[in-house]
Amino acid sequence: MLIDGNDDRGIDVGIMTRKQFDIETIASHVDDMDANGVIFSRDCPEYKINTPSGNILLVLINHFKSKGHGSQTENNNKRERQAKKVRDIYETNLNQGLEYIAVAGDLNDTPESDPLRPLLGNGSTLTDIMKHNKFKDDGHPGTYANGSKSQKIDYILMSPQLSNKVKEGGIERHGVWGGEHGTLFPHYQEIKEEKDAASDHASLWVDFDL
Repeated sequence: MLIDGNDDRGIDVGIMTRKQFDIETIASHVDDMDANGVIFSRDCPEYKINTPSGNILLVLINHFKSKGHGSQTENNNKRERQAKKVRDIYETNLNQGLEYIAVAGDLNDTPESDPLRPLLGNGSTLTDIMKHNKFKDDGHPGTYANGSKSQKIDYILMSPQLSNKVKEGGIERHGVWGGEHGTLFPHYQEIKEEKDAASDHASLWVDFDL
């Protein structure tokens, strides 16, 4: 399921579910505005999913403003506005009684950055899967390119009750070319050079008992 977002290049965010994991409701935030205008570069869609055991999982999917184009001050301000709004959406749902909430996506900044503080700091109850005790750490703290600490920009954030349901989590790098010669971590044998890579982002994953 994909809702067309605000990016005129067609960069959107979506979700895939298996049979028996029915999407119950969808809410889009493409039109959300604050005093500075439209908030989201793409969207922050809410997907409410029914699990076979009768639980409800709410997933908020994001792709924050990048650092790559335009004024860095403006980009930072945009990400900060996005972080504030996602925090508001998350806490609104939490206060309405939803226990199992995940915030996932490319937030285009590091955990300690000022723009992400409204979401990750200031008393936030969200837990990053990479900080969870059941996360399989592969020794690379980042999620982008070579996996260095400064390249930690992708997240699966979990509400307290969802965090308690984690069976295991990890990061899949086999589709990423790591380092000048692609030797920083194992990749699929079909990837002979950097241009063959599936992505320059590794894939975070988590298995929940829901």
